[in-house]
Amino acid sequence: MQTDIQTWQQALPHGITLSCRACGEPGRPLLLFLHGFPEGAWVWDALLRHFSRPENGGYRCVAPNLRGYERSSAPEDVKAYRAKHLVQDILALIDNECGPKTEDQPLAALIAHDWGGAVAWSVANQHPDRLRQLVIINSPHPGTFLRALQQDPAQQAASAYMNFLVQPEAATQLAAKDFERMFGFLTGQDTSLQSLTAPTADHPAHWLTPAVKAQYREVWQQGLQGGLNYYRASPLRPATANDPGASAVQIPPEALRIEVPTLLLWAQDDVALLPCLTEGLDAHIPDLKLVPIEQATHWVVHEQPARVIQEIANFLPPICIKPAQ
Repeated sequence: MQTDIQTWQQALPHGITLSCRACGEPGRPLLLFLHGFPEGAWVWDALLRHFSRPENGGYRCVAPNLRGYERSSAPEDVKAYRAKHLVQDILALIDNECGPKTEDQPLAALIAHDWGGAVAWSVANQHPDRLRQLVIINSPHPGTFLRALQQDPAQQAASAYMNFLVQPEAATQLAAKDFERMFGFLTGQDTSLQSLTAPTADHPAHWLTPAVKAQYREVWQQGLQGGLNYYRASPLRPATANDPGASAVQIPPEALRIEVPTLLLWAQDDVALLPCLTEGLDAHIPDLKLVPIEQATHWVVHEQPARVIQEIANFLPPICIKPAQ
Protein backbone atom coordinates (compact mmCIF):
# COMPACT_ATOMS: atom_id res chain seq x y z
CA MET A 1 0.00 0.00 0.00
CA GLN A 2 1.41 3.38 -1.04
CA THR A 3 1.41 5.87 1.82
CA ASP A 4 4.09 8.24 0.51
CA ILE A 5 3.04 11.32 -1.44
CA GLN A 6 3.24 10.76 -5.18
CA THR A 7 3.43 13.77 -7.52
CA TRP A 8 2.88 14.02 -11.26
CA GLN A 9 1.57 16.25 -14.06
CA GLN A 10 -1.83 15.03 -15.26
CA ALA A 11 -2.65 16.11 -18.81
CA LEU A 12 -6.39 16.40 -19.41
CA PRO A 13 -8.11 15.89 -22.78
CA HIS A 14 -9.13 19.54 -23.12
CA GLY A 15 -5.57 20.89 -22.98
CA ILE A 16 -5.20 21.67 -19.27
CA THR A 17 -2.55 20.02 -17.11
CA LEU A 18 -2.98 19.71 -13.35
CA SER A 19 -0.05 19.04 -11.02
CA CYS A 20 -1.29 16.41 -8.59
CA ARG A 21 -0.43 14.82 -5.28
CA ALA A 22 -1.71 11.42 -4.16
CA CYS A 23 -1.44 8.58 -1.70
CA GLY A 24 -2.89 5.11 -2.02
CA GLU A 25 -3.24 2.48 -4.70
CA PRO A 26 -4.96 3.33 -7.99
CA GLY A 27 -8.24 1.48 -8.32
CA ARG A 28 -9.22 1.87 -4.67
CA PRO A 29 -12.27 4.04 -3.81
CA LEU A 30 -11.30 7.63 -4.53
CA LEU A 31 -11.30 10.66 -2.26
CA LEU A 32 -10.63 13.85 -4.23
CA PHE A 33 -9.45 16.95 -2.32
CA LEU A 34 -9.75 20.52 -3.68
CA HIS A 35 -7.84 23.39 -2.06
CA GLY A 36 -8.66 27.09 -1.89
CA PHE A 37 -6.93 30.48 -2.04
CA PRO A 38 -4.07 31.15 -1.47
CA GLU A 39 -3.11 27.55 -0.88
CA GLY A 40 -2.19 24.49 -2.91
CA ALA A 41 -2.66 20.73 -3.02
CA TRP A 42 0.00 20.20 -0.34
CA VAL A 43 -2.35 21.46 2.42
CA TRP A 44 -4.14 18.09 2.23
CA ASP A 45 -1.01 15.94 2.73
CA ALA A 46 -1.93 14.81 6.26
CA LEU A 47 -5.38 13.76 5.08
CA LEU A 48 -3.99 11.98 2.00
CA ARG A 49 -1.70 9.93 4.20
CA HIS A 50 -4.36 9.21 6.82
CA PHE A 51 -7.15 8.01 4.56
CA SER A 52 -4.85 5.99 2.30
CA ARG A 53 -3.77 3.75 5.18
CA PRO A 54 -5.48 0.32 5.23
CA GLU A 55 -6.75 0.79 8.77
CA ASN A 56 -8.44 4.06 7.72
CA GLY A 57 -10.12 2.76 4.60
CA GLY A 58 -7.22 2.35 2.21
CA TYR A 59 -8.62 4.99 -0.12
CA ARG A 60 -6.94 6.33 -3.21
CA CYS A 61 -6.50 9.99 -2.19
CA VAL A 62 -5.78 12.61 -4.86
CA ALA A 63 -5.31 16.37 -4.48
CA PRO A 64 -4.78 18.43 -7.62
CA ASN A 65 -3.42 21.93 -7.73
CA LEU A 66 -6.32 23.74 -9.35
CA ARG A 67 -5.74 25.51 -12.64
CA GLY A 68 -3.77 28.68 -12.02
CA TYR A 69 -1.87 27.25 -9.04
CA GLU A 70 1.61 25.84 -8.53
CA ARG A 71 2.66 24.00 -11.71
CA SER A 72 -0.84 23.47 -13.12
CA SER A 73 -1.84 25.24 -16.33
CA ALA A 74 -2.48 28.94 -15.74
CA PRO A 75 -4.37 30.51 -18.66
CA GLU A 76 -4.04 34.29 -18.87
CA ASP A 77 -7.65 34.89 -19.91
CA VAL A 78 -9.83 35.60 -16.87
CA LYS A 79 -12.77 33.91 -18.60
CA ALA A 80 -10.82 30.62 -18.41
CA TYR A 81 -11.51 30.61 -14.66
CA ARG A 82 -15.29 30.58 -14.93
CA ALA A 83 -17.06 27.76 -13.15
CA LYS A 84 -17.79 25.67 -16.25
CA HIS A 85 -14.06 25.35 -17.03
CA LEU A 86 -13.12 24.52 -13.45
CA VAL A 87 -15.82 21.83 -13.34
CA GLN A 88 -14.51 20.42 -16.61
CA ASP A 89 -11.06 20.00 -15.04
CA ILE A 90 -12.43 18.05 -12.08
CA LEU A 91 -14.66 15.81 -14.19
CA ALA A 92 -11.71 14.94 -16.41
CA LEU A 93 -9.61 14.11 -13.36
CA ILE A 94 -12.39 11.88 -12.00
CA ASP A 95 -12.52 10.13 -15.38
CA ASN A 96 -8.78 9.56 -15.24
CA GLU A 97 -8.94 8.02 -11.76
CA CYS A 98 -12.31 6.23 -11.79
CA GLY A 99 -13.07 5.76 -15.46
CA PRO A 100 -16.08 7.25 -17.29
CA LYS A 101 -18.49 4.49 -16.14
CA THR A 102 -19.25 6.03 -12.80
CA GLU A 103 -22.04 3.58 -12.04
CA ASP A 104 -19.34 0.96 -11.45
CA GLN A 105 -17.38 2.97 -8.89
CA PRO A 106 -18.06 6.70 -8.67
CA LEU A 107 -15.95 9.08 -6.65
CA ALA A 108 -16.37 8.08 -3.00
CA ALA A 109 -16.27 11.68 -1.81
CA LEU A 110 -15.32 15.13 -3.03
CA ILE A 111 -13.70 17.07 -0.16
CA ALA A 112 -13.07 20.77 -0.58
CA HIS A 113 -12.23 24.05 1.15
CA ASP A 114 -12.69 27.72 0.18
CA TRP A 115 -12.52 28.16 -3.64
CA GLY A 116 -12.16 24.41 -4.00
CA GLY A 117 -15.54 24.24 -2.30
CA ALA A 118 -17.03 26.63 -4.84
CA VAL A 119 -15.96 24.23 -7.58
CA ALA A 120 -17.21 21.24 -5.59
CA TRP A 121 -20.69 22.76 -5.12
CA SER A 122 -20.94 23.12 -8.90
CA VAL A 123 -19.73 19.57 -9.58
CA ALA A 124 -22.24 18.13 -7.10
CA ASN A 125 -25.10 20.21 -8.50
CA GLN A 126 -24.42 19.52 -12.16
CA HIS A 127 -23.08 15.96 -11.98
CA PRO A 128 -24.46 14.22 -8.88
CA ASP A 129 -23.92 10.83 -10.51
CA ARG A 130 -20.15 11.37 -10.41
CA LEU A 131 -19.81 11.27 -6.62
CA ARG A 132 -21.35 9.49 -3.65
CA GLN A 133 -20.72 12.13 -0.97
CA LEU A 134 -19.69 15.76 -0.64
CA VAL A 135 -17.61 17.31 2.16
CA ILE A 136 -17.31 21.10 2.30
CA ILE A 137 -15.10 23.04 4.72
CA ASN A 138 -15.80 26.77 5.10
CA SER A 139 -16.93 27.39 1.56
CA PRO A 140 -20.33 29.03 1.17
CA HIS A 141 -23.12 27.46 -0.81
CA PRO A 142 -23.86 29.84 -3.71
CA GLY A 143 -27.46 30.35 -2.62
CA THR A 144 -26.69 31.52 0.90
CA PHE A 145 -23.62 33.46 -0.24
CA LEU A 146 -25.60 35.37 -2.86
CA ARG A 147 -28.33 36.15 -0.35
CA ALA A 148 -25.80 37.43 2.21
CA LEU A 149 -23.89 39.52 -0.33
CA GLN A 150 -27.14 41.15 -1.40
CA GLN A 151 -28.81 41.59 1.99
CA ASP A 152 -26.43 41.19 4.94
CA PRO A 153 -24.24 44.22 5.77
CA ALA A 154 -22.01 42.14 8.05
CA GLN A 155 -21.14 39.65 5.31
CA GLN A 156 -20.76 42.44 2.79
CA ALA A 157 -18.17 44.03 5.05
CA ALA A 158 -16.48 40.69 5.72
CA SER A 159 -16.16 40.08 1.97
CA ALA A 160 -14.86 43.56 1.12
CA TYR A 161 -11.32 42.21 0.70
CA MET A 162 -12.50 40.55 -2.52
CA ASN A 163 -12.70 43.96 -4.16
CA PHE A 164 -8.98 44.43 -3.58
CA LEU A 165 -8.08 41.00 -4.93
CA VAL A 166 -9.71 41.77 -8.30
CA GLN A 167 -7.59 44.89 -8.83
CA PRO A 168 -4.88 44.76 -11.55
CA GLU A 169 -2.08 45.56 -9.09
CA ALA A 170 -3.09 42.96 -6.50
CA ALA A 171 -0.55 40.29 -7.50
CA THR A 172 2.35 42.74 -7.48
CA GLN A 173 1.43 44.11 -4.08
CA LEU A 174 0.92 40.65 -2.60
CA ALA A 175 4.27 39.36 -3.90
CA ALA A 176 6.33 42.33 -2.72
CA LYS A 177 9.02 41.90 -0.04
CA ASP A 178 9.00 38.10 -0.20
CA PHE A 179 5.19 37.88 0.08
CA GLU A 180 5.15 39.97 3.23
CA ARG A 181 1.46 40.84 2.87
CA MET A 182 0.48 37.26 2.05
CA PHE A 183 2.06 35.99 5.25
CA GLY A 184 0.55 38.96 7.06
CA PHE A 185 -2.90 37.82 5.98
CA LEU A 186 -2.28 34.33 7.35
CA THR A 187 -1.03 35.63 10.69
CA GLY A 188 -3.41 38.58 11.02
CA GLN A 189 -0.52 41.09 11.16
CA ASP A 190 -1.63 42.82 7.94
CA THR A 191 -4.92 44.47 8.77
CA SER A 192 -5.56 45.90 5.30
CA LEU A 193 -7.20 42.60 4.38
CA GLN A 194 -7.95 41.59 7.94
CA SER A 195 -11.23 39.93 7.05
CA LEU A 196 -9.42 37.38 4.91
CA THR A 197 -8.13 35.54 7.99
CA ALA A 198 -7.77 37.71 11.08
CA PRO A 199 -6.30 35.33 13.62
CA THR A 200 -6.52 36.98 17.03
CA ALA A 201 -4.95 36.45 20.41
CA ASP A 202 -7.45 33.61 20.78
CA HIS A 203 -6.29 32.05 17.50
CA PRO A 204 -2.56 32.71 17.03
CA ALA A 205 -1.19 31.16 13.86
CA HIS A 206 1.11 28.67 15.61
CA TRP A 207 0.64 26.34 12.65
CA LEU A 208 2.53 28.75 10.37
CA THR A 209 5.93 27.20 11.05
CA PRO A 210 9.02 27.85 8.92
CA ALA A 211 8.38 24.59 7.08
CA VAL A 212 4.77 25.55 6.33
CA LYS A 213 5.90 29.01 5.21
CA ALA A 214 8.33 27.37 2.81
CA GLN A 215 5.53 25.29 1.29
CA TYR A 216 3.35 28.35 0.83
CA ARG A 217 6.24 30.28 -0.67
CA GLU A 218 6.95 27.48 -3.14
CA VAL A 219 3.38 27.69 -4.46
CA TRP A 220 3.27 31.49 -4.56
CA GLN A 221 6.58 31.70 -6.43
CA GLN A 222 4.88 30.02 -9.38
CA GLY A 223 2.62 33.07 -9.66
CA LEU A 224 -0.43 34.60 -7.99
CA GLN A 225 -2.46 35.74 -10.99
CA GLY A 226 -4.15 32.37 -11.47
CA GLY A 227 -5.53 32.27 -7.94
CA LEU A 228 -6.66 35.89 -8.17
CA ASN A 229 -8.44 35.17 -11.45
CA TYR A 230 -11.00 33.08 -9.55
CA TYR A 231 -12.17 36.28 -7.87
CA ARG A 232 -12.09 38.23 -11.11
CA ALA A 233 -14.11 35.62 -13.01
CA SER A 234 -16.91 35.45 -10.43
CA PRO A 235 -19.52 38.18 -9.85
CA LEU A 236 -20.11 36.94 -6.29
CA ARG A 237 -18.52 39.84 -4.43
CA PRO A 238 -19.86 42.94 -2.69
CA ALA A 239 -21.21 45.67 -4.92
CA THR A 240 -19.23 48.91 -5.27
CA ALA A 241 -19.89 52.23 -6.95
CA ASN A 242 -18.20 50.92 -10.10
CA ASP A 243 -19.14 47.24 -9.98
CA PRO A 244 -22.62 45.81 -9.31
CA GLY A 245 -21.06 42.54 -8.15
CA ALA A 246 -23.57 40.19 -6.55
CA SER A 247 -26.37 42.75 -6.69
CA ALA A 248 -26.80 41.99 -10.40
CA VAL A 249 -26.79 38.18 -10.01
CA GLN A 250 -29.71 35.77 -10.01
CA ILE A 251 -29.28 32.00 -9.66
CA PRO A 252 -32.15 29.68 -10.63
CA PRO A 253 -33.28 27.24 -7.90
CA GLU A 254 -32.25 24.19 -9.92
CA ALA A 255 -28.65 25.44 -9.94
CA LEU A 256 -28.62 25.43 -6.14
CA ARG A 257 -29.87 21.90 -5.49
CA ILE A 258 -27.47 19.35 -3.99
CA GLU A 259 -28.82 15.80 -4.05
CA VAL A 260 -25.81 13.90 -2.69
CA PRO A 261 -25.29 13.42 1.08
CA THR A 262 -23.30 16.42 2.26
CA LEU A 263 -21.12 17.13 5.29
CA LEU A 264 -20.52 20.83 5.97
CA LEU A 265 -17.76 21.66 8.46
CA TRP A 266 -17.83 25.30 9.52
CA ALA A 267 -15.17 26.99 11.66
CA GLN A 268 -17.18 29.42 13.75
CA ASP A 269 -14.48 32.11 14.02
CA ASP A 270 -13.98 32.54 10.28
CA VAL A 271 -14.34 36.31 9.98
CA ALA A 272 -14.33 36.29 6.18
CA LEU A 273 -17.15 33.73 5.87
CA LEU A 274 -19.59 34.24 8.70
CA PRO A 275 -21.72 31.51 10.31
CA CYS A 276 -24.83 33.13 8.78
CA LEU A 277 -23.79 31.45 5.52
CA THR A 278 -24.86 28.09 6.95
CA GLU A 279 -28.43 29.24 7.58
CA GLY A 280 -31.26 28.07 5.32
CA LEU A 281 -29.30 25.32 3.60
CA ASP A 282 -32.02 22.70 4.17
CA ALA A 283 -33.93 24.32 1.31
CA HIS A 284 -31.12 23.36 -1.08
CA ILE A 285 -29.57 20.23 0.48
CA PRO A 286 -32.05 17.61 1.71
CA ASP A 287 -29.35 15.31 3.13
CA LEU A 288 -27.14 17.70 5.09
CA LYS A 289 -25.00 17.22 8.18
CA LEU A 290 -23.76 20.56 9.54
CA VAL A 291 -20.90 20.43 12.07
CA PRO A 292 -19.87 23.75 13.66
CA ILE A 293 -16.25 23.79 14.83
CA GLU A 294 -15.58 26.13 17.71
CA GLN A 295 -12.32 27.96 18.35
CA ALA A 296 -11.26 27.70 14.71
CA THR A 297 -10.77 30.18 11.86
CA HIS A 298 -10.81 29.90 8.10
CA TRP A 299 -7.59 27.87 8.33
CA VAL A 300 -9.20 25.07 10.34
CA VAL A 301 -7.50 22.36 8.27
CA HIS A 302 -4.17 23.68 9.60
CA GLU A 303 -5.46 24.47 13.08
CA GLN A 304 -7.44 21.34 13.88
CA PRO A 305 -6.43 18.61 11.40
CA ALA A 306 -7.32 15.78 13.79
CA ARG A 307 -10.85 17.15 14.24
CA VAL A 308 -11.32 17.57 10.49
CA ILE A 309 -10.08 14.04 9.84
CA GLN A 310 -12.36 12.60 12.53
CA GLU A 311 -15.47 14.34 11.23
CA ILE A 312 -14.79 13.15 7.68
CA ALA A 313 -14.08 9.62 8.90
CA ASN A 314 -17.37 9.59 10.82
CA PHE A 315 -19.23 10.69 7.70
CA LEU A 316 -17.75 8.24 5.22
CA PRO A 317 -19.60 4.92 5.03
CA PRO A 318 -17.81 1.56 5.28
CA ILE A 319 -16.06 0.75 2.03
CA CYS A 320 -17.65 -1.84 -0.17
CA ILE A 321 -15.37 -3.00 -2.99
CA LYS A 322 -16.66 -5.21 -5.75
CA PRO A 323 -14.72 -8.50 -5.82
CA ALA A 324 -12.45 -9.10 -8.76
CA GLN A 325 -13.97 -11.22 -11.49
